[in-house]
Amino acid sequence: MDRIAKEWKRIRSSALARNAGWIFLGQGLSIACQGLYFILLARLLGSTEYGIYAGTFAMVAILSSYSALGSSFTLLHHVSPDAQKFAPYWGNVLVTTFALGSLFVGILVWTVPHVAHSYSWRLVLCAAVADCICGQLADASSRVFQAFQKMRITAFLSSSANLLRALLAGLMLWSVHHATAQQWVMAALAVSFLVACSALVLVTRHFGKPAFSFDLLRRRTGEGFVFALSSSTMGIYNNIDKAMLGHYGMNAANGIYTMAYRVVDICTVPVTSIHAAAFPRFFCKGVSGVRNTTAYALQILKRTGPLALLFSVLMAITAPAIPCLVGKSFSESVLALRWLCLLPVFRSFQLSAGDALTGAGHQKFRLCSHAVAAAFNFATNLYLIPHYGWLGAAWSSLATDGLLGVSNWAVLLAVRSQAINRVALSRLVER
Repeated sequence: MDRIAKEWKRIRSSALARNAGWIFLGQGLSIACQGLYFILLARLLGSTEYGIYAGTFAMVAILSSYSALGSSFTLLHHVSPDAQKFAPYWGNVLVTTFALGSLFVGILVWTVPHVAHSYSWRLVLCAAVADCICGQLADASSRVFQAFQKMRITAFLSSSANLLRALLAGLMLWSVHHATAQQWVMAALAVSFLVACSALVLVTRHFGKPAFSFDLLRRRTGEGFVFALSSSTMGIYNNIDKAMLGHYGMNAANGIYTMAYRVVDICTVPVTSIHAAAFPRFFCKGVSGVRNTTAYALQILKRTGPLALLFSVLMAITAPAIPCLVGKSFSESVLALRWLCLLPVFRSFQLSAGDALTGAGHQKFRLCSHAVAAAFNFATNLYLIPHYGWLGAAWSSLATDGLLGVSNWAVLLAVRSQAINRVALSRLVER
């Protein structure tokens, strides 16, 4: 009992544990809301309309990560160690997101209907505004609170958005029983707008007004672009399969596959919660070099690896519950989930090594790893999806996430080895 009491006291005194706990609590509520939301939305739309909705957002998501041009990550990088820098970095986030987000909305509305003919420009317009502008502003606001390690509000923002979507889906299911993807996206845009406005008000109340700095924007654009490229490559290998299923007109298959993929995303939340809490610390430890961030990555992996494996086993066991919850049109999602259930384990390896590289200032190496994974995912899907449908997409996702986990750790250990050799060489020269 004494040992348990001491361990509990140690956990309570740990800032990482508290921050991860707040994020996990918020995302735990978010999981419940998100789970209810997906059940209600699947029943509201059905597999075909759900596939159209998923494919539209997948195409938008590939480009939307460029809306802020990585400025929210740049803010997190530089404001975490020095809170006095907040105002100009936050101002640059807002200007960049509004300007580029509006540009990308226009590009998407013009191009996507030509790529996938079942997606109307109205559907794309609502999805693009929701993701490229509203979603990016809400995400950037969350990163502000993350930089100041105020995880309670980060958790609140995450859970409130999914709660509102769940309530909206439930209201529409009760009132109209069945809706099209177009009707749902128009309604969801209102929720995204409300969440974004609320997030901006919270940031202003807690930390003050923004202050735009063109000189700072010019100096940090390169760094932000690298972050944006990393986010976009992550978006590509996470969404290109759904976009390609939509391009080939496999809307029902897209709905089946996306439903299973969403379950995986929900079950990965405990892992991402720990990494969200630890991410600012990677930057602090990175001041001392990659050896420190590697040690910290191993420490984090010891927590996330077993947790991810546990959720993978639970997904494999409980997969048959999907059609009971969301309808018989999603019965093939059972097999899809069993194929995809190992993704949380692969992601725990990806995130631990990737965050260590980013924290130590080696984001370019992480970008290269992501770019290779994105190219591999696109190439394999180009062959597998036309021949095997959603099953080919599942095979490609497993191979891509596994490859990325291995490559991130291989790059991290290589960079660490070079750092050790440089230190040894400098000491030898000094003698």
